[in-house]
Amino acid sequence: MFRSIVNTLGNCFKIPELQSRILFTLGLLAVCRLLAVIRIPGMNGQALSDFFASKGGDGGMLGMYNTFAGGAFEHCAVGALGIMPYISATIIIQLLTAVWPRLSKLAREEGGRTQIIKYGRYLTVALCLGQGIYFASSWLHPQAQFPGITQLVLIDNQVLYYLVAVTVMTAGTMLLMWLGEQITERGIGNGVSLVITIGILARLPRAVRALIDMFHPSSGLETDYHFAGTGLLLILLLVMVVGGVIAITQAQRKIPVQYAQRAVGRKMYAGQTSFMPLRVNYAGVMPIIFAQSILMFPQPVCSWFANTFSKTPFIADSFRSLAQSLNYGSWLYMAIYSAMILFFSYFWVATQFNEIQIADDLKKNGGYIPGVRPGQGTSDYLHHAMSRITLAGAIFLTIIATIPIILGRHLQIPPDVAQFFGGTSILIAVGVLLDTMRQIESHLMMRHYDGFLKKGRIRGRF
Repeated sequence: MFRSIVNTLGNCFKIPELQSRILFTLGLLAVCRLLAVIRIPGMNGQALSDFFASKGGDGGMLGMYNTFAGGAFEHCAVGALGIMPYISATIIIQLLTAVWPRLSKLAREEGGRTQIIKYGRYLTVALCLGQGIYFASSWLHPQAQFPGITQLVLIDNQVLYYLVAVTVMTAGTMLLMWLGEQITERGIGNGVSLVITIGILARLPRAVRALIDMFHPSSGLETDYHFAGTGLLLILLLVMVVGGVIAITQAQRKIPVQYAQRAVGRKMYAGQTSFMPLRVNYAGVMPIIFAQSILMFPQPVCSWFANTFSKTPFIADSFRSLAQSLNYGSWLYMAIYSAMILFFSYFWVATQFNEIQIADDLKKNGGYIPGVRPGQGTSDYLHHAMSRITLAGAIFLTIIATIPIILGRHLQIPPDVAQFFGGTSILIAVGVLLDTMRQIESHLMMRHYDGFLKKGRIRGRF
Protein backbone atom coordinates (compact mmCIF):
# COMPACT_ATOMS: atom_id res chain seq x y z
CA MET A 1 0.00 0.00 0.00
CA PHE A 2 2.79 2.43 0.92
CA ARG A 3 4.56 1.64 -2.34
CA SER A 4 1.36 2.31 -4.27
CA ILE A 5 0.97 5.72 -2.59
CA VAL A 6 4.59 6.61 -3.40
CA ASN A 7 4.07 5.62 -7.04
CA THR A 8 0.88 7.71 -7.20
CA LEU A 9 2.68 10.74 -5.78
CA GLY A 10 5.42 10.21 -8.36
CA ASN A 11 2.81 10.12 -11.12
CA CYS A 12 1.50 13.48 -9.94
CA PHE A 13 4.81 15.10 -10.87
CA LYS A 14 4.93 13.38 -14.28
CA ILE A 15 2.02 15.53 -15.46
CA PRO A 16 3.31 19.09 -16.10
CA GLU A 17 -0.02 20.81 -15.45
CA LEU A 18 -0.67 18.91 -12.24
CA GLN A 19 2.91 19.44 -11.09
CA SER A 20 2.66 23.20 -11.58
CA ARG A 21 -0.68 23.31 -9.76
CA ILE A 22 0.68 21.36 -6.78
CA LEU A 23 3.83 23.47 -6.50
CA PHE A 24 1.81 26.68 -6.86
CA THR A 25 -0.53 25.53 -4.09
CA LEU A 26 2.34 24.59 -1.77
CA GLY A 27 4.04 27.93 -2.38
CA LEU A 28 0.97 29.98 -1.50
CA LEU A 29 0.25 27.83 1.55
CA ALA A 30 3.80 28.59 2.72
CA VAL A 31 3.01 32.31 2.41
CA CYS A 32 -0.12 31.73 4.51
CA ARG A 33 2.00 30.17 7.22
CA LEU A 34 4.32 33.19 7.16
CA LEU A 35 1.33 35.43 7.91
CA ALA A 36 0.73 33.33 11.03
CA VAL A 37 4.17 34.07 12.52
CA ILE A 38 4.98 37.65 11.39
CA ARG A 39 3.96 39.82 14.34
CA ILE A 40 2.05 43.07 14.24
CA PRO A 41 4.36 46.04 14.89
CA GLY A 42 4.44 47.05 18.53
CA MET A 43 3.26 43.71 19.96
CA ASN A 44 4.88 41.42 22.54
CA GLY A 45 3.70 38.18 21.00
CA GLN A 46 6.10 35.98 22.96
CA ALA A 47 4.23 36.56 26.23
CA LEU A 48 0.96 35.38 24.72
CA SER A 49 2.65 32.38 23.10
CA ASP A 50 4.08 31.37 26.48
CA PHE A 51 0.61 31.71 28.03
CA PHE A 52 -0.98 29.37 25.47
CA ALA A 53 1.93 26.94 25.83
CA SER A 54 1.47 26.84 29.61
CA LYS A 55 -2.25 26.16 29.16
CA GLY A 56 -1.65 23.41 26.60
CA GLY A 57 -3.36 25.46 23.90
CA ASP A 58 -6.42 26.14 26.06
CA GLY A 59 -7.66 29.71 25.94
CA GLY A 60 -11.42 29.36 25.95
CA MET A 61 -13.22 30.79 22.94
CA LEU A 62 -10.15 32.76 21.86
CA GLY A 63 -8.11 29.58 22.06
CA MET A 64 -10.58 27.87 19.74
CA TYR A 65 -10.35 30.80 17.32
CA ASN A 66 -6.55 30.56 17.57
CA THR A 67 -6.79 27.00 16.27
CA PHE A 68 -8.62 28.08 13.11
CA ALA A 69 -6.12 30.92 12.64
CA GLY A 70 -3.29 28.37 12.65
CA GLY A 71 -1.77 29.78 15.86
CA ALA A 72 -1.62 33.33 14.46
CA PHE A 73 -3.61 34.82 17.33
CA GLU A 74 -1.22 33.60 20.02
CA HIS A 75 1.68 35.13 18.07
CA CYS A 76 -0.16 38.47 17.67
CA ALA A 77 0.53 37.94 13.97
CA VAL A 78 -0.62 39.69 10.82
CA GLY A 79 -3.05 36.85 10.10
CA ALA A 80 -4.50 36.80 13.65
CA LEU A 81 -8.07 37.05 12.34
CA GLY A 82 -7.46 34.13 10.01
CA ILE A 83 -9.81 33.61 7.10
CA MET A 84 -12.89 33.03 9.26
CA PRO A 85 -14.35 36.54 8.65
CA TYR A 86 -14.41 35.80 4.92
CA ILE A 87 -16.06 32.40 5.51
CA SER A 88 -18.61 33.95 7.87
CA ALA A 89 -19.40 36.68 5.34
CA THR A 90 -19.78 34.13 2.54
CA ILE A 91 -22.15 32.01 4.63
CA ILE A 92 -24.23 35.04 5.62
CA ILE A 93 -24.55 36.18 2.00
CA GLN A 94 -25.40 32.64 0.87
CA LEU A 95 -28.16 32.33 3.46
CA LEU A 96 -29.52 35.79 2.64
CA THR A 97 -29.58 34.80 -1.03
CA ALA A 98 -31.77 31.82 -0.15
CA VAL A 99 -34.26 33.79 1.99
CA TRP A 100 -34.15 37.34 0.55
CA PRO A 101 -36.01 37.59 -2.80
CA ARG A 102 -33.99 40.60 -3.99
CA LEU A 103 -30.66 38.79 -3.62
CA SER A 104 -32.18 35.60 -5.02
CA LYS A 105 -33.29 37.48 -8.13
CA LEU A 106 -29.86 39.11 -8.43
CA ALA A 107 -28.16 35.69 -8.27
CA ARG A 108 -30.14 34.53 -11.32
CA GLU A 109 -29.32 37.62 -13.40
CA GLU A 110 -26.34 37.89 -15.73
CA GLY A 111 -23.43 39.29 -13.76
CA GLY A 112 -25.40 39.02 -10.53
CA ARG A 113 -23.11 36.42 -9.05
CA THR A 114 -20.15 38.81 -9.42
CA GLN A 115 -22.09 41.50 -7.58
CA ILE A 116 -22.95 39.10 -4.75
CA ILE A 117 -19.28 38.15 -4.40
CA LYS A 118 -18.51 41.88 -4.14
CA TYR A 119 -21.08 42.23 -1.36
CA GLY A 120 -19.42 39.33 0.44
CA ARG A 121 -16.05 41.08 0.31
CA TYR A 122 -17.51 44.31 1.67
CA LEU A 123 -19.08 42.33 4.52
CA THR A 124 -15.72 40.62 5.12
CA VAL A 125 -14.06 44.02 5.66
CA ALA A 126 -16.83 45.03 8.08
CA LEU A 127 -16.45 41.80 10.08
CA CYS A 128 -12.66 42.21 10.11
CA LEU A 129 -12.97 45.71 11.53
CA GLY A 130 -15.36 44.55 14.25
CA GLN A 131 -13.34 41.47 15.24
CA GLY A 132 -10.09 43.40 14.91
CA ILE A 133 -11.25 46.00 17.43
CA TYR A 134 -12.30 43.22 19.83
CA PHE A 135 -8.96 41.40 19.49
CA ALA A 136 -6.99 44.64 19.85
CA SER A 137 -8.95 45.45 23.00
CA SER A 138 -8.24 41.98 24.46
CA TRP A 139 -4.50 42.51 23.82
CA LEU A 140 -4.56 46.02 25.30
CA HIS A 141 -6.19 44.76 28.52
CA PRO A 142 -4.97 41.14 28.70
CA GLN A 143 -5.60 40.56 32.43
CA ALA A 144 -9.25 39.63 31.95
CA GLN A 145 -8.70 37.04 29.19
CA PHE A 146 -5.12 35.97 29.97
CA PRO A 147 -4.37 35.97 33.72
CA GLY A 148 -0.72 36.58 34.53
CA ILE A 149 0.02 38.73 31.49
CA THR A 150 0.42 42.41 32.34
CA GLN A 151 1.43 43.91 28.99
CA LEU A 152 1.22 42.83 25.36
CA VAL A 153 1.14 46.24 23.66
CA LEU A 154 4.39 48.19 23.36
CA ILE A 155 2.82 51.28 21.75
CA ASP A 156 1.98 54.05 24.23
CA ASN A 157 -0.48 55.90 21.97
CA GLN A 158 -3.71 53.88 22.11
CA VAL A 159 -5.23 55.55 19.03
CA LEU A 160 -2.14 54.72 16.98
CA TYR A 161 -2.16 51.18 18.38
CA TYR A 162 -5.79 50.51 17.39
CA LEU A 163 -5.19 52.04 13.96
CA VAL A 164 -2.11 49.89 13.29
CA ALA A 165 -3.47 46.64 14.78
CA VAL A 166 -6.92 46.73 13.18
CA THR A 167 -5.60 47.85 9.79
CA VAL A 168 -2.86 45.20 9.70
CA MET A 169 -5.20 42.38 10.80
CA THR A 170 -7.83 43.41 8.24
CA ALA A 171 -5.20 43.52 5.49
CA GLY A 172 -3.93 40.10 6.60
CA THR A 173 -7.37 38.54 6.28
CA MET A 174 -7.95 40.10 2.86
CA LEU A 175 -4.55 38.79 1.73
CA LEU A 176 -5.46 35.30 2.95
CA MET A 177 -8.75 35.58 1.06
CA TRP A 178 -6.93 36.53 -2.13
CA LEU A 179 -4.40 33.72 -1.71
CA GLY A 180 -7.25 31.23 -1.22
CA GLU A 181 -8.96 32.41 -4.40
CA GLN A 182 -5.70 32.11 -6.34
CA ILE A 183 -5.24 28.52 -5.11
CA THR A 184 -8.78 27.63 -6.20
CA GLU A 185 -8.25 29.16 -9.64
CA ARG A 186 -4.66 28.18 -10.43
CA GLY A 187 -3.81 25.49 -7.88
CA ILE A 188 -5.37 22.26 -6.68
CA GLY A 189 -8.25 21.95 -4.21
CA ASN A 190 -10.46 24.56 -2.58
CA GLY A 191 -8.12 27.38 -1.61
CA VAL A 192 -10.04 28.83 1.33
CA SER A 193 -10.56 25.39 2.87
CA LEU A 194 -6.89 24.52 2.38
CA VAL A 195 -5.84 27.72 4.18
CA ILE A 196 -7.80 26.59 7.25
CA THR A 197 -6.60 23.00 6.95
CA ILE A 198 -2.91 23.92 6.75
CA GLY A 199 -3.35 26.00 9.90
CA ILE A 200 -4.94 23.06 11.72
CA LEU A 201 -2.29 20.57 10.55
CA ALA A 202 0.48 23.00 11.51
CA ARG A 203 -0.47 22.37 15.13
CA LEU A 204 -0.15 18.59 14.77
CA PRO A 205 3.53 18.43 15.95
CA ARG A 206 2.57 20.38 19.05
CA ALA A 207 -0.28 17.93 19.70
CA VAL A 208 2.04 14.94 19.28
CA ARG A 209 4.50 16.46 21.74
CA ALA A 210 1.70 17.10 24.24
CA LEU A 211 0.47 13.51 23.81
CA ILE A 212 3.96 12.18 24.57
CA ASP A 213 4.26 14.46 27.61
CA MET A 214 0.99 13.06 28.96
CA PHE A 215 2.62 9.68 29.57
CA HIS A 216 5.98 11.00 30.72
CA PRO A 217 6.47 10.56 34.49
CA SER A 218 7.88 14.09 34.79
CA SER A 219 5.10 15.77 32.82
CA GLY A 220 3.70 17.37 35.98
CA LEU A 221 0.06 16.64 35.05
CA GLU A 222 -2.25 16.20 38.01
CA THR A 223 -4.04 13.23 36.43
CA ASP A 224 -2.16 9.95 36.26
CA TYR A 225 -2.08 9.14 32.56
CA HIS A 226 1.01 6.94 32.32
CA PHE A 227 -0.91 3.74 31.80
CA ALA A 228 -0.49 1.86 28.52
CA GLY A 229 -4.20 1.13 28.42
CA THR A 230 -5.07 4.83 28.40
CA GLY A 231 -2.81 5.44 25.42
CA LEU A 232 -4.29 2.51 23.53
CA LEU A 233 -7.82 3.76 24.22
CA LEU A 234 -6.92 7.21 22.91
CA ILE A 235 -5.40 5.75 19.75
CA LEU A 236 -8.46 3.53 19.27
CA LEU A 237 -10.75 6.54 19.75
CA LEU A 238 -8.76 8.54 17.18
CA VAL A 239 -9.03 5.72 14.62
CA MET A 240 -12.77 5.38 15.24
CA VAL A 241 -13.35 9.14 14.94
CA VAL A 242 -11.36 9.49 11.71
CA GLY A 243 -13.00 6.39 10.24
CA GLY A 244 -16.45 7.63 11.23
CA VAL A 245 -15.81 11.07 9.75
CA ILE A 246 -14.67 9.56 6.45
CA ALA A 247 -17.66 7.20 6.36
CA ILE A 248 -20.26 9.88 7.14
CA THR A 249 -18.62 12.46 4.85
CA GLN A 250 -18.97 10.10 1.88
CA ALA A 251 -22.21 8.40 3.00
CA GLN A 252 -25.20 8.89 0.75
CA ARG A 253 -28.61 7.40 0.16
CA LYS A 254 -29.18 6.53 -3.49
CA ILE A 255 -32.75 7.23 -4.62
CA PRO A 256 -33.52 5.21 -7.81
CA VAL A 257 -34.75 7.29 -10.75
CA GLN A 258 -36.35 5.82 -13.90
CA TYR A 259 -36.49 7.80 -17.15
CA ALA A 260 -39.28 6.95 -19.57
CA GLN A 261 -38.73 6.14 -23.24
CA ARG A 262 -38.64 9.33 -25.31
CA ALA A 263 -38.26 10.46 -28.90
CA VAL A 264 -35.84 13.20 -29.94
CA GLY A 265 -36.31 14.05 -33.60
CA ARG A 266 -36.35 10.77 -35.52
CA LYS A 267 -34.45 8.90 -32.85
CA MET A 268 -36.08 6.90 -30.09
CA TYR A 269 -34.20 6.72 -26.79
CA ALA A 270 -34.90 3.80 -24.48
CA GLY A 271 -35.69 4.38 -20.83
CA GLN A 272 -32.74 4.59 -18.44
CA THR A 273 -32.29 3.84 -14.78
CA SER A 274 -30.19 6.15 -12.67
CA PHE A 275 -30.06 7.28 -9.05
CA MET A 276 -30.15 10.50 -7.09
CA PRO A 277 -27.53 10.69 -4.30
CA LEU A 278 -28.70 12.30 -1.05
CA ARG A 279 -25.79 12.98 1.27
CA VAL A 280 -26.25 11.96 4.89
CA ASN A 281 -24.16 14.90 6.09
CA TYR A 282 -25.59 17.36 3.58
CA ALA A 283 -24.66 20.43 5.65
CA GLY A 284 -21.04 19.36 6.10
CA VAL A 285 -19.26 21.32 8.81
CA MET A 286 -21.54 24.37 8.48
CA PRO A 287 -23.79 23.66 11.52
CA ILE A 288 -20.75 23.47 13.81
CA ILE A 289 -19.31 26.68 12.36
CA PHE A 290 -22.69 28.44 12.80
CA ALA A 291 -22.99 27.26 16.39
CA GLN A 292 -19.43 28.21 17.29
CA SER A 293 -19.70 31.61 15.60
CA ILE A 294 -22.86 32.50 17.52
CA LEU A 295 -21.61 31.17 20.87
CA MET A 296 -18.47 33.29 20.60
CA PHE A 297 -20.49 36.44 21.40
CA PRO A 298 -22.72 35.82 24.48
CA GLN A 299 -19.89 35.41 27.00
CA PRO A 300 -17.90 38.55 25.96
CA VAL A 301 -21.15 40.54 25.78
CA CYS A 302 -22.18 39.41 29.28
CA SER A 303 -18.70 40.23 30.60
CA TRP A 304 -18.91 43.67 29.02
CA PHE A 305 -22.29 44.33 30.63
CA ALA A 306 -20.94 43.13 33.97
CA ASN A 307 -18.07 45.63 33.76
CA THR A 308 -20.36 48.41 32.49
CA PHE A 309 -22.85 48.02 35.36
CA SER A 310 -20.16 47.42 37.99
CA LYS A 311 -21.71 50.16 40.15
CA THR A 312 -24.95 48.15 40.32
CA PRO A 313 -23.95 44.92 42.12
CA PHE A 314 -27.15 42.97 41.39
CA ILE A 315 -27.02 43.54 37.61
CA ALA A 316 -23.25 43.07 37.46
CA ASP A 317 -23.38 39.81 39.42
CA SER A 318 -26.21 38.49 37.21
CA PHE A 319 -24.29 39.12 34.01
CA ARG A 320 -21.08 37.78 35.56
CA SER A 321 -22.85 34.58 36.63
CA LEU A 322 -24.37 34.18 33.16
CA ALA A 323 -20.95 34.70 31.55
CA GLN A 324 -19.50 32.03 33.84
CA SER A 325 -22.32 29.61 32.92
CA LEU A 326 -21.64 30.17 29.22
CA ASN A 327 -17.94 29.51 29.59
CA TYR A 328 -16.50 27.25 26.89
CA GLY A 329 -16.86 23.64 28.00
CA SER A 330 -19.56 24.16 30.64
CA TRP A 331 -22.59 21.87 30.64
CA LEU A 332 -24.89 24.76 29.67
CA TYR A 333 -22.56 25.63 26.82
CA MET A 334 -22.56 22.02 25.60
CA ALA A 335 -26.35 21.75 25.81
CA ILE A 336 -26.87 24.95 23.80
CA TYR A 337 -24.07 23.93 21.43
CA SER A 338 -25.65 20.54 20.72
CA ALA A 339 -29.13 22.00 20.22
CA MET A 340 -27.79 24.62 17.81
CA ILE A 341 -25.95 22.00 15.75
CA LEU A 342 -29.18 19.99 15.39
CA PHE A 343 -31.12 23.13 14.47
CA PHE A 344 -28.62 24.45 11.93
CA SER A 345 -28.32 21.02 10.29
CA TYR A 346 -32.01 21.19 9.37
CA PHE A 347 -31.82 24.93 8.68
CA TRP A 348 -29.03 24.43 6.14
CA VAL A 349 -30.92 21.62 4.39
CA ALA A 350 -34.12 23.71 4.36
CA THR A 351 -32.36 26.64 2.69
CA GLN A 352 -30.10 24.76 0.29
CA PHE A 353 -32.04 21.59 -0.68
CA ASN A 354 -35.02 22.51 -2.88
CA GLU A 355 -37.06 19.33 -3.25
CA ILE A 356 -39.84 21.14 -5.15
CA GLN A 357 -37.46 22.25 -7.89
CA ILE A 358 -35.87 18.79 -8.06
CA ALA A 359 -39.31 17.18 -8.44
CA ASP A 360 -40.24 19.65 -11.21
CA ASP A 361 -36.96 19.03 -13.05
CA LEU A 362 -37.51 15.27 -12.90
CA LYS A 363 -41.03 15.67 -14.25
CA LYS A 364 -39.89 17.90 -17.13
CA ASN A 365 -37.18 15.41 -18.13
CA GLY A 366 -39.50 12.40 -17.99
CA GLY A 367 -37.96 11.01 -14.83
CA TYR A 368 -39.76 9.53 -11.85
CA ILE A 369 -39.02 7.58 -8.68
CA PRO A 370 -40.49 4.05 -8.95
CA GLY A 371 -43.61 3.74 -6.83
CA VAL A 372 -43.87 7.51 -6.23
CA ARG A 373 -46.23 9.87 -8.05
CA PRO A 374 -44.49 12.66 -10.02
CA GLY A 375 -44.80 16.28 -8.89
CA GLN A 376 -46.02 16.86 -5.33
CA GLY A 377 -45.71 13.17 -4.40
CA THR A 378 -42.03 13.17 -5.41
CA SER A 379 -41.44 16.40 -3.48
CA ASP A 380 -42.98 14.96 -0.31
CA TYR A 381 -41.00 11.74 -0.70
CA LEU A 382 -37.69 13.63 -1.05
CA HIS A 383 -38.56 15.88 1.89
CA HIS A 384 -39.31 12.87 4.11
CA ALA A 385 -36.18 11.00 3.01
CA MET A 386 -33.94 14.04 3.51
CA SER A 387 -35.40 14.73 6.95
CA ARG A 388 -34.64 11.18 8.12
CA ILE A 389 -31.04 11.04 6.90
CA THR A 390 -30.38 14.62 8.11
CA LEU A 391 -31.27 13.50 11.64
CA ALA A 392 -28.59 10.80 11.46
CA GLY A 393 -26.04 13.28 10.11
CA ALA A 394 -26.95 15.91 12.74
CA ILE A 395 -26.59 13.43 15.63
CA PHE A 396 -23.22 12.36 14.24
CA LEU A 397 -22.07 16.00 14.00
CA THR A 398 -23.18 16.63 17.58
CA ILE A 399 -21.19 13.65 18.88
CA ILE A 400 -18.08 14.59 16.90
CA ALA A 401 -18.32 18.25 17.99
CA THR A 402 -18.61 17.48 21.70
CA ILE A 403 -15.84 14.86 21.92
CA PRO A 404 -12.97 17.42 22.17
CA ILE A 405 -14.87 19.42 24.81
CA ILE A 406 -15.48 16.33 26.95
CA LEU A 407 -11.87 15.16 26.58
CA GLY A 408 -10.37 18.58 27.26
CA ARG A 409 -12.64 19.99 29.94
CA HIS A 410 -13.92 16.94 31.80
CA LEU A 411 -11.24 14.26 31.29
CA GLN A 412 -8.27 16.65 31.57
CA ILE A 413 -6.81 15.77 28.17
CA PRO A 414 -4.59 18.65 26.93
CA PRO A 415 -6.59 20.79 24.47
CA ASP A 416 -3.84 20.55 21.85
CA VAL A 417 -4.43 16.77 21.86
CA ALA A 418 -8.22 16.83 22.29
CA GLN A 419 -8.84 18.99 19.20
CA PHE A 420 -7.62 16.18 16.93
CA PHE A 421 -10.13 13.70 18.38
CA GLY A 422 -13.14 15.38 16.88
CA GLY A 423 -14.80 18.74 16.41
CA THR A 424 -14.47 21.14 13.53
CA SER A 425 -10.74 20.55 13.13
CA ILE A 426 -10.99 16.89 12.17
CA LEU A 427 -14.13 17.42 10.06
CA ILE A 428 -12.54 20.20 8.04
CA ALA A 429 -9.20 18.41 7.65
CA VAL A 430 -10.73 15.11 6.52
CA GLY A 431 -13.29 16.75 4.21
CA VAL A 432 -10.75 19.03 2.55
CA LEU A 433 -8.17 16.27 2.10
CA LEU A 434 -10.78 13.98 0.53
CA ASP A 435 -11.87 16.75 -1.84
CA THR A 436 -8.26 17.49 -2.80
CA MET A 437 -7.63 13.79 -3.42
CA ARG A 438 -10.65 13.66 -5.73
CA GLN A 439 -9.32 16.56 -7.79
CA ILE A 440 -5.85 15.02 -8.02
CA GLU A 441 -7.33 11.66 -9.04
CA SER A 442 -9.41 13.31 -11.76
CA HIS A 443 -6.20 14.69 -13.28
CA LEU A 444 -4.49 11.30 -12.99
CA MET A 445 -7.39 9.40 -14.53
CA MET A 446 -7.55 11.81 -17.47
CA ARG A 447 -3.92 10.89 -18.25
CA HIS A 448 -4.56 7.16 -17.64
CA TYR A 449 -2.62 6.98 -14.38
CA ASP A 450 -3.72 5.03 -11.32
CA GLY A 451 -5.15 7.01 -8.45
CA PHE A 452 -4.65 6.68 -4.71
CA LEU A 453 -7.03 3.72 -4.54
CA LYS A 454 -6.92 0.49 -6.54
CA LYS A 455 -9.97 1.30 -8.61
CA GLY A 456 -8.84 4.86 -9.20
CA ARG A 457 -11.65 6.66 -7.40
CA ILE A 458 -12.94 7.39 -3.97
CA ARG A 459 -16.18 5.52 -3.67
CA GLY A 460 -19.20 6.82 -1.80
CA ARG A 461 -21.05 4.67 0.70
CA PHE A 462 -24.68 3.66 0.71
